[in-house]
Amino acid sequence: MNLIKSLFLALVLSFASFGVFAAQININTASAEQLTALNGIGDAKAAAIVEYRKSNGPFKSVDQLVDVKGIGLKLVEKNRDMITIGGKS
Repeated sequence: MNLIKSLFLALVLSFASFGVFAAQININTASAEQLTALNGIGDAKAAAIVEYRKSNGPFKSVDQLVDVKGIGLKLVEKNRDMITIGGKS
């Protein structure tokens, strides 16, 4: 019985984590707090993204993130599947 409960729990957790990874973050509307969900984006980089967006308008492409100080192409590539510029964040 414990084995069945453990397997069920593992299955539930795997589906829950898939849902987290499937959700995309809109870099044009996300708050600094939401942006920290991205790999390698802490408070400072998240604040820099929000500030860049305020100063320069919305991002026209995900690749434009490299224009934000402290964000390079490797970081963009690492997060590409989690980032969007349209839709809900």
